[in-house]
Amino acid sequence: MVEEMNNELNEMKDFNVNDIVTGKVTKVEEKQAFVDAGYKVDGIIPISELSSLHVEKVSDIISEGDELKLKVIKAEDDELILSVRGARADKAWDELQAKFNNNETIEAEVAEIVKGGLVVDVGVRGFIPASLVERHFVEDFSDYKGKTLELKIAEIDPSDNKLILSRRAVLDNEVEAKKKDILDNLTVGDTVKGIVQRLTDFGAFVDVGGVDGLVHISQMAHHRVESPGEIVKEGEEIEVKILAVDADKERVSLSIKDTLPGPWTTIEGQFQPGDVIDGHVKRLVSFGAFVEVAPGVEGLVHISQIANRHIGTPSEVLEEGQAVQVKILEISPSDQRISLSIRELEESTTSSQKVQREYEAPEEEHSGFSLGDMIGDQLKKYRN
Repeated sequence: MVEEMNNELNEMKDFNVNDIVTGKVTKVEEKQAFVDAGYKVDGIIPISELSSLHVEKVSDIISEGDELKLKVIKAEDDELILSVRGARADKAWDELQAKFNNNETIEAEVAEIVKGGLVVDVGVRGFIPASLVERHFVEDFSDYKGKTLELKIAEIDPSDNKLILSRRAVLDNEVEAKKKDILDNLTVGDTVKGIVQRLTDFGAFVDVGGVDGLVHISQMAHHRVESPGEIVKEGEEIEVKILAVDADKERVSLSIKDTLPGPWTTIEGQFQPGDVIDGHVKRLVSFGAFVEVAPGVEGLVHISQIANRHIGTPSEVLEEGQAVQVKILEISPSDQRISLSIRELEESTTSSQKVQREYEAPEEEHSGFSLGDMIGDQLKKYRN
């Protein structure tokens, strides 16, 4: 009898703290479970050692007869404390560290919603801060419980049991990959549809299939634009032409102006040589003045055609912004050229005024006799 007991004792295993052992669940209670691991006494798994997450009842996690990998927490002659989560954690930390080093993603189901974010169990407790769940602000996370998310490891520190995960990083990478694909497929010269995202003082940002491009204010219209809001509104769908693409800097230059008929096209047949039209002085240069006669259409009044007297500079007679009447001397829409004259209108006005003065001479300047005087003289001759 004594010999049999000695044989049994010899078959008992010696355990050390942190050893990983295998045991079979023999009994399940509400707050603990008993395990036969081949030790002198049955091992105990406290409810706190079942999972990295909160557990209400032991039976929610394990049942009698389950075989488990366990980590030795305490090993004495009369007591053996074992941990399920400890055994899982050692392996999990190694795997998670390797994924972090290789910039790999992991998948995990959302187990809990807590203040400030979400909790997952990946062999260890992982935390997803609220700011790292989506690319946009989320007010209510209740719909996320039970969802499986693809995550990146933002921070990992096994010594401090710290694991911070991010879903936003995964989403950002997807957006960047999509953006790169779009940029690679944008072709300079193509006309595409886009949605106006926002307006600035210097232009409008337009979403062209997932990438924001800039329509500079100079590319809004053929005429001068003071504010982008004159041409487009946020949320509006418009057509734009792709002027330039810099994939490295993720910059796209767009034009609305180049999708519209040119101003010189619209005036074709509208004006003819000899026409007198209204305009505004846009620019003064040493050799003359450029006058806008239609939106985006400027003609040149050469310095010799500004006045009917000699002038040294156009600014002696004109100033920028001044309203003037001009006469068309020559026009060529295909060459985008109009020659104008102010002098010819002045000469015409002067000539008309001279003729009018001749016909409106006062009576006292006549030869000194009237028609009545002439008729009277003739009657006297007949009487005589």
